[in-house]
Amino acid sequence: MTPPASPGTGSGGWQVRTDGDVGAAGTSAGAAVPRQVPYESSAGVSQVGGTGSPYPGAADDDRPAATTAADDATADHEPGHAAKPSSALRSSAVMAAGSMVSRATGFARSAVVAAAIGTIGPIADNYAVGNSLPTIVYMLLLGGALNAVFVPELVRAAKEHDDGGAAYTDRLLTVCVVALLAITATAVWAAPAIVDAYTDYTGEQAAMAVAFARYCLPQIFFLGLFTLLGQVLNARGRFGAMMWAPVLNNVVVITVFGLYLALALGDGGTLTAAETALLGWGTTAGIAVQALALVPALRAARFRWRPRFDWRGSGLARPLRSAGWLVLLVLANQAAYWVTTRLATTAGLDGGPGFSAYNNAYVLWVVPHGIITVSLVTALVPRMSAAAADSDTAAVRADVSSALRNAAAAVIPAACMLFALAQPVMDLVFGYGRTSDGDTAAMAGILMAFAPGLVAMSGQYVLSRTFYALSDTRTPFLLNLVIVSLNAGLSLLAFQLLPARWAVTGMAAAYSLALFAGWAVTGWVLSRRLAVSRPLRSSAAGAHARLLLAAAPAAVLGQLAARGAAPAGALASAAAGAAGIVLVFALLARPLRLTELDALLAGVRRRVARR
Repeated sequence: MTPPASPGTGSGGWQVRTDGDVGAAGTSAGAAVPRQVPYESSAGVSQVGGTGSPYPGAADDDRPAATTAADDATADHEPGHAAKPSSALRSSAVMAAGSMVSRATGFARSAVVAAAIGTIGPIADNYAVGNSLPTIVYMLLLGGALNAVFVPELVRAAKEHDDGGAAYTDRLLTVCVVALLAITATAVWAAPAIVDAYTDYTGEQAAMAVAFARYCLPQIFFLGLFTLLGQVLNARGRFGAMMWAPVLNNVVVITVFGLYLALALGDGGTLTAAETALLGWGTTAGIAVQALALVPALRAARFRWRPRFDWRGSGLARPLRSAGWLVLLVLANQAAYWVTTRLATTAGLDGGPGFSAYNNAYVLWVVPHGIITVSLVTALVPRMSAAAADSDTAAVRADVSSALRNAAAAVIPAACMLFALAQPVMDLVFGYGRTSDGDTAAMAGILMAFAPGLVAMSGQYVLSRTFYALSDTRTPFLLNLVIVSLNAGLSLLAFQLLPARWAVTGMAAAYSLALFAGWAVTGWVLSRRLAVSRPLRSSAAGAHARLLLAAAPAAVLGQLAARGAAPAGALASAAAGAAGIVLVFALLARPLRLTELDALLAGVRRRVARR
């Protein structure tokens, strides 16, 4: 099943990450972004320019790598100037650090939420549904277009307009804020109909889901505001605030659910109206704080928004036309999401793991993607957009190759860890309070089914962002139909053929398979667009093949080590398994010519030596 998503991670946009993280982009194509991300999504280290060059992709590009401090300052503070090489490196590092901290606090958030309301059962499912609906509605009606279109349009306006795009930015923000207010008000009013469309709930369970939805749906406005302000910052080379703000979101939610536990609220079987309001409004407060936390960064960037309603003849038609394809893409994603949500909630009603279990596994699965790929690509999008505006295909091609190689160097080992260490990781994050051993075992199986798809999600995200940098939203929509149709069809097949205990696990595997198919097709189309004559022999394809070759023994050794250390507890088991996986990749880095991974490990060793 796919959670609510932004177009782009494949469709990912980035994905607006709430509840703990930001994805500058979207979730993978065909998916939706689930909420409650332990922000996130965590494990993994972002490394840009893994070849050791100060310029990501230097091996594929002959442009000079050195830049001056003055150049970097300009790139960091003016929209329309692509980030310079060292600037992109610093930006990715800042984003990765913020993403890791937000994920760390997100894990604490997940543990507190699990202790308070459990991970499998009516209350957990009701909260998961209610807290997912704001993202679903937001992405369905507006979010995907903002994520994919905003930065390229702002960069273009800054390059072409005499005022640096200031008036254009003010108008675009005004249009979007007005739309957000209207969408939010309508969604809150229509909460019962929305819940009914995505679930088969009746009676008290339906009433609680609707209550959670009414308290959480105002998040739509703050999700949109967060995306808008964050993309303005991104266009000006300011990336850190958007990655660090979700930490405050997590702190707010931890405080709210901690208060619920401290006051010993709840009778173990249901929630009162007051308790439902506390948890729902508390979650929304976290999103509001997350959005407003960007205001100081905007002031530091000398940005002042002045609402403008002189929209006629202002050039807004172009982004609206581009957004049209994004809207269609999101509609396709949500059709698949609707299918899988209905199937997952039905599986939960039949006694198997349901929507909450799927959601919990998903948010752990996307942790490496958020830390590594999103951080890397978000820093490169302004530069790729500027290169595309200058018709510099070689520069775009070099950035894509670099992003694919450097992301894979960390994402593939992370996927091994998620597969081999699923059980101890689930025990560590969710094994508290009302969560039983059987619940964590069920979620571990779902995570293992998701794990291989992480590689395809990362690659698909990079390729989709490239199309958006080229101001092409039509092609990603058409390609996304491959993922959407396969995901929905295979999920339905899994639901029909598997017992309730394994239905959601089968849906996770279906999504992984759909992502690989979509990635392959998207890669073939983009290679033709960028004039890559032999994509299967490219440096990016070779790097993936060698990393996957090392992944097999690493996953086996990691799982054996985790099982051997299991009697010592979940933490020891996870640590032993992770050490085994890292050891195998480290030993094979040079024999298999894993250049980016070797550079990443060398950087870690240098930092350790300095300490």
